[in-house]
This record gives sequence, structure tokens and C-alpha cells, in this order.
Amino acid sequence: MDYRGLPTSESSRRGARVPGLVSGLAAFALIVSACGSTTVSPTQSAQSATTAASAAPASTEASASAAPSAAPTGGGETALIAQPDTGSMDNIELAPDDQRVDLEVPTFSDPTNVTNPLFPVSDQHSVLQLGSVEGEAFRAEVTLLPETRIVAWEGQQVEVLISQYVAYIGGRLHEVAYDLYAQADDGSVWYFGEDVFNFADGAIVDTHGTWLAGREGPAAMIMPADPQVGDAYRPENIPGFVFEEVVVKAVDQTADGPLGPRDGLLIIEEHHLDGVIEDKTFGPGYGEFFTGIDADTESLALAIPTDALPEPTPEELITLHDRAMDAFDAAAADEWDAAAQALDDLTAAWETIGAGEVPLPIEPIVTDALAALGGAIDGQDADAARQAAFGVAESALDLQLRHRSQLEVDLGRMVLWAARMVADAEAEELGAVNGDFFVIDYFRDRVAGGLADADLLELNTQLEELGNPVGERDAAASAEGAQLLRETVEGITVR
Repeated sequence: MDYRGLPTSESSRRGARVPGLVSGLAAFALIVSACGSTTVSPTQSAQSATTAASAAPASTEASASAAPSAAPTGGGETALIAQPDTGSMDNIELAPDDQRVDLEVPTFSDPTNVTNPLFPVSDQHSVLQLGSVEGEAFRAEVTLLPETRIVAWEGQQVEVLISQYVAYIGGRLHEVAYDLYAQADDGSVWYFGEDVFNFADGAIVDTHGTWLAGREGPAAMIMPADPQVGDAYRPENIPGFVFEEVVVKAVDQTADGPLGPRDGLLIIEEHHLDGVIEDKTFGPGYGEFFTGIDADTESLALAIPTDALPEPTPEELITLHDRAMDAFDAAAADEWDAAAQALDDLTAAWETIGAGEVPLPIEPIVTDALAALGGAIDGQDADAARQAAFGVAESALDLQLRHRSQLEVDLGRMVLWAARMVADAEAEELGAVNGDFFVIDYFRDRVAGGLADADLLELNTQLEELGNPVGERDAAASAEGAQLLRETVEGITVR
């Protein structure tokens, strides 16, 4: 689960715009190859058809199991992590060394088996976070990928987990990161870096925030094994570039969560380079539970498998998704009577679902989207109706995560974004089309390992072909290719 906190509009505007179209997997491959570290990347697993991904040098690919961890020191001595110079950081009151619990070099014998309950990244298949940033809706999807990577640090070859973080602001792609985590032998969890892609208007504008342990700076503790009040540690420790210092304020707390009260919560203060102090809460089995800076908030909505249910998907949840897609298609065809009937069915289904257990952050999203859909249908506004129907269908898939596999839901999300890409292309919103393509490609990272070879080959081929009109800003051809992709993904059967 990601630990970066709320994204800022400033970070998405640093640096120069990256020219041309680069797919999600290709972009990840380019960063990996630049790092010069041994890796098993999502690009290799997905057999990406993109030119940039296939150009990654073979020397960067290796099996994670081929490089076991080694102890950093011999003779029973404890090594200390060399600390970067913080002399220029006069806007942060740093904790004294006697509060720090992250000064010793840890050992990593079984680093991808994360048992720390407050940062359970190896057990969490899919996490949804919702909130508000600068008055706009915030959404983040965090997914553990099946691949691992080897990072060399302090004389050790550490196998690290790869967690994909995708953030949206105002419903559009804002940031994507591949975060690297490992658990030390003492139960603490360490952050080994991230590959970051910041977006604006559907394009990568920079990779600010990218760092790798052993290259830019040290690995950093992201969660102690047994945090106590007053403990201090640095989840990022590269002054002048990426830096955060945490002080534990309370442990074993109780607070309301998205599905009711939760116990054993950890409350921290996170101090940033710019002097901002961010409050965060972590929960056992969930990880990051709540983040807040003034009016900007980010709350956990769902974590799977923690919130998974054994019951099959309720019919009303299936209706909520399927009839939202029917409304989407009816609006596109100006079939307003059919759209109105779909809205009636959606309203009835939501009344039943809402009477049960719905995560608190999701409820108002569906209610508002249904209201917007009704207004758009009354006004026969096809673009507004399709965007509102998208919101309903997206939340329906979120709720289905409690009953269905992450693979099934992410395939449904791919279909949804392909449909949105058609709508954006028909509206000639070319920046949005480019962003939609990125989103779909990032979903490919998540689903590739679960697909049959023939399905993956077809998906890769169509994405490569779709990338051409998107890159050439050909709206009509982009709409045609996105519709074909939608139909292809709808036809994939999960094995």
C-alpha cells in the first residue's frame, strides 16, 4: 500500500513535458533500465508489445530467486545507516537520534513475506482510497503486482515487492508509481524507492519523485515492527529531494472506518520538506487508514482481502454495473427512453444496496452520480450522461471487489475505461483520450499474469495498434480502436 500521502498539483507540473506517447508498461521499463538494477518487471511478465518496452536491455532482467539476501556485517556487529546531511533543512524540527528507530542496517532473510499488520502490503491484492484534493474528487487504486525486483543496498541483494499506485484527481489520471517494499527480519517494513510518473492533460509531464535505494540514498523504514509513542523514523531520507520524518503520536486507538469501528490504530505526524505536517492513521489489516492536510483528505474505502465477503455478488450490484453501462450506450445512441428506464432500474438497485453495508466514502459518490445521470438524461446531454454513467459503473465495480477476484474487477475496469475512451474520442477531447490510453495500459500490468496466453497476445496487439491513432491524435480512429478493445476485453473469460 502506498505511503506517499496526498498528491499535489505542484508535483504534476515540474519538469518538461515528455514528447509523444509512451505506454504505461513502456514508461516503467524505461525507468527500470535507467536504474541499472536487476529486476523482474511487469513489462517482462506482460510480454509488452510496445517498442520502448521491448527495447529494455536484457541485462536488466533476472529471476528474483537468483540473488538471495546477505547479512550486511560479520562478527555480530551492528552497522549503522549513513545519514544524509540535513544541515540545510531549517524548516523542520528533526527528532533527536535517541528517538530514531531506523538507524541500524536491517537484514532481509524473507523480505517479500510481510507480516507487519500495520503495513500488510504482501497480503493486500487491491486497495481503494477516496477523498478530496483542492476541492476535486481524489481516487487511488493500489495493487500488488506478482513480479518482484532485486535491489542492491548495504551489501545485500534484497528482493522487493512491487506495488502499483494509480491516483486520479477530478476523475482523470494524476500520478502513477511503482513502489518497492520489503520486510526486515525484525518485522519492520522498508521502502526501497519508487518509479513515478506525474500526469497533466493526459500526458506524462515529469518523473519527479523517482528514487532507488543505493542510488539516490538509503532505503528507509516505512513502518516499525512495534511502533511506540515518541518513535521517530524517516520513510524517505534524501534531503532536498524526497524527505519525510514521522513521529508516532498514539497507538492502539479506536476510530470509525469505512465499514465501522476499528481497533489497534496507529496515529502519526509526518513532517515534510516544505514544513507541512500531515496527520496519518494506520490500521491492522489495512495499512494507511486516513490522511489529512487541512481540507484535503484521503480515506480508505476498501482493502481486499481484508474486506472480502464469501457470498456471491448480489444481483443488485450486478444490476448497478450492467444498467449503468446500458445507460452509457443508450446516451451515446440518443435513445433517451432506454436511458431513462436504465436509470429507474439503477435507482431501485441502489435503494436496496444502500440499505445494507456500503463503505462510507463510496455511498455519496454513487448518490451524486445517479443524480447527475438523471439531470443529463432529462437534458438529453449525451456527454454528461456518459460521464455520470461511468461514475456509477466504476463504483459498482469497486463494491464488487468484496465478492469477485481482483482480476475480474480490473478486467471490468478496463472495459469501462475503453468505453470512456470512445466517449472522449467522439467528443474530440484528445488529452483525455491520451490519459485513457495510459490508464488502460496500467490495468494491463495488473491483469497480465492471470490471462491465458492467447488473450494476453490479443490484448497486447490491440493496445499496440490503438497506440498509433492515439499518438497521432486521430480521434475517429481512436474511438474505433477503443470500441474494438472494449469488445475484446468483454470477451475474455477468467480461467
